[in-house]
Amino acid sequence: MTAGPSLDPARFLHEHLATASPDLLRELLGVFIDTLMGAEADAICGAEYGARSTERVNTRNGYRHRDFDTRVGTIDVA
Repeated sequence: MTAGPSLDPARFLHEHLATASPDLLRELLGVFIDTLMGAEADAICGAEYGARSTERVNTRNGYRHRDFDTRVGTIDVA
């Protein structure tokens, strides 16, 4: 006999959103933007960050912080 799920996903999400900090949306948006920009840089360079590839057409030489103004406030993106 198998045990039923010990965690209700809807209740778990509701509890975490109810106790989340006010900056949750800003943090999620920042992670999304950083991931999207990293994927775009990978596509332009022809290889992932730190990877060696003979097809690579460019290099990534680091990053700099930039302020990005959104409806949820200013987000520091790298």
